[in-house]
Amino acid sequence: MDQTYGDFRARREATAWQRLNRILRVLLVIALWLVIVSLFVPPYKKLTQSGAEIDNLQAQVDEQKVLLAHQTREVTLLQTDATYLETIARDRLDLMKQGETIFRLEPAKPHQDSSARPKN
Repeated sequence: MDQTYGDFRARREATAWQRLNRILRVLLVIALWLVIVSLFVPPYKKLTQSGAEIDNLQAQVDEQKVLLAHQTREVTLLQTDATYLETIARDRLDLMKQGETIFRLEPAKPHQDSSARPKN
């Protein structure tokens, strides 16, 4: 009878150690996974920030290209088109030809609320 009790006790202790070993392995795997994740998160954040910065700079480059194209066109017209040069010069100097009528359109002014108007 003592032999069966000792055998049972040994098996019980062995299973307890096996459980502890399993728990320890799981904890080690989790710790290893956390270390790996912590090593890759900062570079990933930097990569996403760099991507956003690249998009922003690309938008600025595109805007500058449009501005350059517009200004290049205007310079070309000023150098080659006498009619355009005359029109721009008369507009900026507020001059007009004999018998010419000039109409200037001003942008609409913002509408005020009726409550903001002074009452007469």
